Amino acid sequence: MSVRINSDKRVVIALGGNALGDTPEEQIQRVREVGPKLLDLIGQGNEIIITHGNGPQVGMIQKAFTYAHQVNDGIPMMDLPECGAMSQGYIGYHLQQAIGVALHKAYKRWHVASVITQTEVDSEDPAFRNPTKPIGAFLTKEQAEEEMAKHPDQKFVEDSGRGWRRVVASPIPRKIVEAPSILNLLNDEFIVVCSGGGGVPVVRDFSDKGAYKGVAAVIDKDLGGELLAEDCLADVLILLTAVDHVALNFGKPDQIDLEDLSVEDAERYIAEGQFGKGSMEPKVMAGVKFAKSRSGRVCIIGSLDKAADAIAGKSGTRIHA
Repeated sequence: MSVRINSDKRVVIALGGNALGDTPEEQIQRVREVGPKLLDLIGQGNEIIITHGNGPQVGMIQKAFTYAHQVNDGIPMMDLPECGAMSQGYIGYHLQQAIGVALHKAYKRWHVASVITQTEVDSEDPAFRNPTKPIGAFLTKEQAEEEMAKHPDQKFVEDSGRGWRRVVASPIPRKIVEAPSILNLLNDEFIVVCSGGGGVPVVRDFSDKGAYKGVAAVIDKDLGGELLAEDCLADVLILLTAVDHVALNFGKPDQIDLEDLSVEDAERYIAEGQFGKGSMEPKVMAGVKFAKSRSGRVCIIGSLDKAADAIAGKSGTRIHA
């Protein structure tokens, strides 16, 4: 069990994919802007854990290996678990440096550490029987058939007339494997970066004494962030996105911004289809799950620019039981 060190609240901050940009150069600039905002949260007396999306980054890494292999078959293909781990490593490196710059300017002696994080999933999850998440480069039909012949466990489908792409499962995350390590770092007063992209999906390998092995899958980053918050005993989960509030009738003349949202109302709005399936709905669902997980827990959905205001109750949408 972790002991709190000089902290009023333990907060998991989930940076959305837009917060990091699409290229390494853009990412460096974006995280330099993020650093001072994260220190503002610590300045309020919070202990923070940072997680992040990795969609553009993991796709870039996998495409690079695919193209390199096509040019020179002596260069191996790199499967999704390894690409996910690589993306966690270099995003964590950029965040460590950016936060380090902010710490230096603020004359703070705190430390930052990144943890390559595995997320356990159930090998019997129904998602593995019906993979739907497209990943990687577009291929011709002939290339896709060649890959499926080489790798019978892989599935490729035609994607809207643009070519063939591999599809993988999106199973439900069950456990943050490195949670004890994250808690130990918090006890030593580290700012921790972890569980990027929802973590690298792993399953138990009972042919190897139950050790973990990676699987080609994609963890929903919002559900991954929620599980991280639960497993690391957080009080608050902050899901940062491009807008200040969750809204009803989003983008319409009668749009209503929501500042306070009970889990009952949130579930009703989800059932009504009020939130975008691939955008806001997963965040609200993750917020509901976290708020229901233990008395007093709150999820805040808001914008990165107003993160400190959000936790102070001056911005964002608060989801609570």
